[in-house]
Amino acid sequence: MIQEPAQETFSRYDTADYLKTETDVAAYLEAAIEEGGNDPAYVARALGTIARARNLSSLAREIGMSRQGLDKALSGTGNPSFATVIKVARALGLRVAFPPA
Repeated sequence: MIQEPAQETFSRYDTADYLKTETDVAAYLEAAIEEGGNDPAYVARALGTIARARNLSSLAREIGMSRQGLDKALSGTGNPSFATVIKVARALGLRVAFPPA
């Protein structure tokens, strides 16, 4: 009788699990901005990942939004206002800057 190899199982990969330090967050966001090009949804999704790493519920309370509203806005399918992006960035301890290209 031939024995089948054991089935391997993998846990779902979540980038938020690896954003432990401010350096990690800054590098991730910089890479997302570079990779996303002109796609604001790509950057919003990256901010959403950072927000999940930092506790989305408390962040939502801090900026005056519902958890669900913030999650949707930063999902990549939402359309957050620039004001929301700035609020989220500041609450995460990030600064939005526009250095010369």
